[in-house]
Amino acid sequence: MTKIAEEFLVKADEKAFDLDHRDTINHNIGKYNDAVARGLTKFENLENSKKKAHVIKWRVMENLDKFLPEFEANFQRRGGKVIWANDTEEAQREILNIINKSGGKTVIKSKSMTTEEIHLNEFLEENNITSLESDLGEFIVQLLGQAPYHIVTPAMHLTKEEIAKLFHEKFGTPIDYTPQQLTQKARELLREKYLTADIGITGGNFLIADSGSIALTENEGNARLSTTFPKIHIAIVGIEKIIPSMADLDLFWPLLASHGTGQNLTVYNTILSGPRQPHETDGPEEMYVILLDNGRTNLLAQKDQRQGLYCIRCGACLNACPVYKNIGGHTYNTTYSGPIGSIITPHLQGMKEFKHLSYASSLCGKCSEVCPVKIDIHKMLLLNRRDAAEQHENTKAEDIGWKIWNTGMLKRSRMDLLGGKLKNFLLKFLFKKMWGKYRAMPEIADKSFSKQWEEQQKNKPQI
Repeated sequence: MTKIAEEFLVKADEKAFDLDHRDTINHNIGKYNDAVARGLTKFENLENSKKKAHVIKWRVMENLDKFLPEFEANFQRRGGKVIWANDTEEAQREILNIINKSGGKTVIKSKSMTTEEIHLNEFLEENNITSLESDLGEFIVQLLGQAPYHIVTPAMHLTKEEIAKLFHEKFGTPIDYTPQQLTQKARELLREKYLTADIGITGGNFLIADSGSIALTENEGNARLSTTFPKIHIAIVGIEKIIPSMADLDLFWPLLASHGTGQNLTVYNTILSGPRQPHETDGPEEMYVILLDNGRTNLLAQKDQRQGLYCIRCGACLNACPVYKNIGGHTYNTTYSGPIGSIITPHLQGMKEFKHLSYASSLCGKCSEVCPVKIDIHKMLLLNRRDAAEQHENTKAEDIGWKIWNTGMLKRSRMDLLGGKLKNFLLKFLFKKMWGKYRAMPEIADKSFSKQWEEQQKNKPQI
């Protein structure tokens, strides 16, 4: 077992039995689930919409080599600049080059999972550049020095009392401030930063091939402010976010909003097609889109599992997952947590280090059921397990153990070779730690059902 897998088990053990944590998460996810249930009723035929989205994403992934250059050409035609980044280091280096070239020292960021993926805040801090999160949830976890807890709701694990205490310690606000007052305080702190920041950095919910645009969807307006005031705007977007046409937003925006928060549409939806044009009154003087690979082509090469790239980051599978609701987002120790993180992370960051995530599932199938683009998530988890075994990423102890189990299970006489007492001893000796300290080991009968049946038939009187 790798060190990362061991840490996962330790954290999972702690969080699964932290009742306060569980109450907070289930309360917050419960509110989202209620809102989502109401939001989905707005679709006349939800299943048909999901199938259509699945087909569009399938077509994109099968023709990524055509759609990405189309986006690039159309975006550059309006004065934008496109940079291709193979990995984290390349993306970081390109961003730093842009900032240094402009002489910038301050960055204002909107919520973006791709910037979390490349650890941008930490990298900029190491290079003496101030980077401030403008999304309220991201701002809160940045103050705490934590990673986002959830794809959609970064501070889901915190209660309003904990946030009020944080603001009291950092900014001197009254300890009994309400959520509305805390939000107003955050607005006051952030508003000046939009006006003075040298660089605005965002992600991108969708890349639109036929117009060369990026589409941003949000509820706070911080992304729009981050792209309007700074002279330079950098958007970091995964190559899988491409969609063929502007018309496809008519499908994807409502699917993303309804499955993420239960809204028909989020409050702010923005389409950006390059830097400020001569006839426009606001916007950046320069705009860059960094197309990030960072392991995505590894997943694209897996024909059976490439549908993991269809994900639109709505967070629905996290909210539905019984494992996530017990162990929480930070336990995964990855940028993308929950079921979707479990299927894509082994391909993005290495099967050997992260294959354990594919076992962090009950395989109940709820994640696949709620997915707005119909990714077979629970099937992908099984395929990852298969790949780990075929690539010999399991430990020798695991391989030997499963061979012994397989040999025994193939023949009844081998299964009955050991009596119940010896089997119970081996279970307690070999598997007690794996079974968990909070559960009692199962007791195996002295004789197997087969043995008992055989003896019963022998002793049965002949008629």
